[in-house]
Amino acid sequence: MTFIPRRSFVAITGAALVVPNSLLGSQRQQSEVPPLVDQVPAMLDHILLGCNDLEHGIAFVEQHTGVRAASGGVHPGRGTQNALLSLGTRRYLEIIAPDPQQTSSSSELPAKLKKLSEPRLVGWAAHPGDLQVLAADLARAGVAAEGPTPGSRKRPDGSVLHWKTVNLKDDANGMLPFFIEWSADSPHPSSDSPSGCQLLRFELLSPDPAALDKQITLLNLKAPLAKNPDPQLHAVISGHKGKLDVAS
Repeated sequence: MTFIPRRSFVAITGAALVVPNSLLGSQRQQSEVPPLVDQVPAMLDHILLGCNDLEHGIAFVEQHTGVRAASGGVHPGRGTQNALLSLGTRRYLEIIAPDPQQTSSSSELPAKLKKLSEPRLVGWAAHPGDLQVLAADLARAGVAAEGPTPGSRKRPDGSVLHWKTVNLKDDANGMLPFFIEWSADSPHPSSDSPSGCQLLRFELLSPDPAALDKQITLLNLKAPLAKNPDPQLHAVISGHKGKLDVAS
């Protein structure tokens, strides 16, 4: 079992997230998996494992779990490509890396991924329901956010998946997710990605767990919390070969 220590990946911000107690309460969706319900946020959609080379990231995950992720395709204009594997119903792992075929990008992510010396968690996504409702709730609460913003990915077979995202301006030093809503005509990636893995645990580590707990509770993002000198995401994924223990 390999544990990857945190290295700086996200910029530290000081803004406070203030959301009314009722925010998102009507949008919460209960997950059908995993058996250890309290170990994984119910609204978790996917976690992102960043690496500087996609094949290296795929091999890294396969080495520890015995499951090989399948190529997911490229993000046009974003400068990245990915590979995916299912972690259960409506839950998956995205291995994301720079796309060498895209020479320019509207995102800073490819440059950050190139600097990684080893694979590590770089974020997570939650599915709250209708993003238009979410965006309106955030605006009324005075919470700075961007979106809904359309996104897409061209798959190896030529088909294109579509989604929308909302991103909080203050993500609590990378601890809070971005929010995603998949287009009705796009299959959820967990449905046709390689299976055999399960997300056993996903937790948020923080120097001030109590303050972070207030933020995630107000957003209906229940998640395991633990104290740590630095903000950090931590996940444990199981496969038939063993477990992958990875962090940001």
